[in-house]
Amino acid sequence: MAAKRRPRGRTTLIVAAAAVLGIAAGTAVGYGVQADRAPTPLTALSQPDLAYPAKALPADQVPDPLPASQDRQVRTEGDLRKLLVPRPAGWSDNKGMTSVQDGWMEVEDYALDFKDEAYMYGNFLAADIRRVAATSWKKSAHRVANIWLVQFRSGVDSSAAAHAESQRAYMPEDDDGAGNEGDAIKGSGSGRYYLYKVVRKAGYMPQYRARAVFHRGDVMVEINMFDTVPISKKDIRTLAERQLERL
Repeated sequence: MAAKRRPRGRTTLIVAAAAVLGIAAGTAVGYGVQADRAPTPLTALSQPDLAYPAKALPADQVPDPLPASQDRQVRTEGDLRKLLVPRPAGWSDNKGMTSVQDGWMEVEDYALDFKDEAYMYGNFLAADIRRVAATSWKKSAHRVANIWLVQFRSGVDSSAAAHAESQRAYMPEDDDGAGNEGDAIKGSGSGRYYLYKVVRKAGYMPQYRARAVFHRGDVMVEINMFDTVPISKKDIRTLAERQLERL
């Protein structure tokens, strides 16, 4: 059974009225005291020296803007597809790579190239991926080369570097990687290229693979080559160096 509320009697009303009158009287006295006091002056506001000059520099002292060849942001802000290395002589477009449309690849299609595509897709979105330019070529009957330029939002260079590093991290493994440390791509910083161990299966031709992974600014670059005959280090290194020069 619920307890009943205790009724409020006459004594309660008297105490409440006295409290209200006490508050009102105290407030009035406080305003009166404050009104009789002289105004207190405000402290002076201090302002540090400005970080930029008070006057604009003369025209002959203004530094020239960086040329496009030195300003990576200018180079990558335009059509990213133009930074893809041109197709070498003797190669043709690989129409079999249907996920590439007019030089572009959707982020979800790029994520499908990874084992855990759902995780990678979410990871790319969290890293603020911007766009993916791609191309695919073929030469002779079996040699194929695929190139991806994966760009993250301007100024988020660490995302491109992190993506490249995550791909290089497992390359020394035998199961998923190339089984070796690879070789450095000259002038790329931490970029490397790899030759995989040949894969042989009964009833199939042998499969050879080479891969290069590096980044430049906010663009991560991945290059893969496949063939049924051995791929030389020179083949993958030359292609990687040419792509690096474009960036």
